[in-house]
Amino acid sequence: YQRRVRGAAFKRGNKVASLCRNYTFTAEHESLKDNLSKLIEKEINPHCDKWEKEQIFPAHQVFKLLGDGGFLGISKPVEYGGLGLDYGYEIAAAETFASINCGGVSMAIGVQCDMATPALAKYGSHYVKENFLKPTIAGDYVACLGVSEVGSGSDVSSIKSRAYVDGNEWVINGGKMWTTNGTQADWMCMLVNTNDHPNPHRSKSLICVPMKTKGVSVHRKINKMGMHSSDTAEITMENVRVPLDNIIGEEGRGFQQQMNQFQNERIYAAAGAIPAMDRAIQSTIEYTSQRKAFGKSILDNQYVHYRLAELQTEVECLRALLYQCVEQHVAGEDITPQATMLKLKSGRLVREVTDSCLQFWGGMGYTDDVIISRLYRDTRLMSIGGGADEVMLNVICKYMGIDPDSRK
Repeated sequence: YQRRVRGAAFKRGNKVASLCRNYTFTAEHESLKDNLSKLIEKEINPHCDKWEKEQIFPAHQVFKLLGDGGFLGISKPVEYGGLGLDYGYEIAAAETFASINCGGVSMAIGVQCDMATPALAKYGSHYVKENFLKPTIAGDYVACLGVSEVGSGSDVSSIKSRAYVDGNEWVINGGKMWTTNGTQADWMCMLVNTNDHPNPHRSKSLICVPMKTKGVSVHRKINKMGMHSSDTAEITMENVRVPLDNIIGEEGRGFQQQMNQFQNERIYAAAGAIPAMDRAIQSTIEYTSQRKAFGKSILDNQYVHYRLAELQTEVECLRALLYQCVEQHVAGEDITPQATMLKLKSGRLVREVTDSCLQFWGGMGYTDDVIISRLYRDTRLMSIGGGADEVMLNVICKYMGIDPDSRK
């Protein structure tokens, strides 16, 4: 993956967050980011405070704007409306989506682009791509992902939802939990048990389920600590019938497909978390340089500016791991261990950065009036969603050969 250092010198007055970024991006990447930034500043950010208060954003309206701009299928096949670019462009967009002033909207976009559709684009038949992928890329459909259930979160193999064959249809029963976009979605990429194979990794399939199908219901909208502008729902399904053709790829291979899909989700999440950390640090620099206490600015205290320098150093190390993952992913390599480490470190570091920065804002940081409090509550999900930290550690231990099962 081509690397071009854009030469940010350490000059007085430079923003800290600009010192080392963009070194993997070409002029074409920068053009995409610039066009997307303009759309975000004009069409999305002016409404974020309103959407946060309402605890929902108009997904169809926003996604149609993004779809018309070509931003929902950047690495997806051209024949289904995508741009057909490599995954590096997807990450350039993911970093730019992080400039949206509420994390819930960028998370919802991530579901649309990197969580509900990668397996569909890679393994799906022409039928499901034409009927689900194409309108999703266009922004005509809102997608959601159905994996977690009540009692089955990070332990994906333990899901209970089932589908059986009746004639030329799947009949689905069960439910899904923590479904982002769930109250507005047009279809769900649903992981469901489709056979009784004793190996739980071979008993599941991914099926495209239209959300307006009889038997699908939004059981409840879930109130959350953060990501307020994103709707999250518990979905129930009772004797839901969909065509057999709605399956993605081979029957019984859904678990493996979803594990591959998780890699995109984890890279996307990290690509958004890193700019959020940049923003937290930079906004804290700006605030503490103006706030006075005991005859000098808060920033003039050695502990404060040393701590911010320490945090930025950690962020730059994490950014290097992100771009390494992107490079390997574009080359077609298995990035499971690297993406898992990236997700783990991103979740832990963003907690450290936002907590430390909020502390320097004092009482103002504990209000809803400033960006740091929103970053603090929104990014806390990073260590939970898409696989909790503890699950990431378990995966890493397996690759290292140091978990108990590997040593038996």
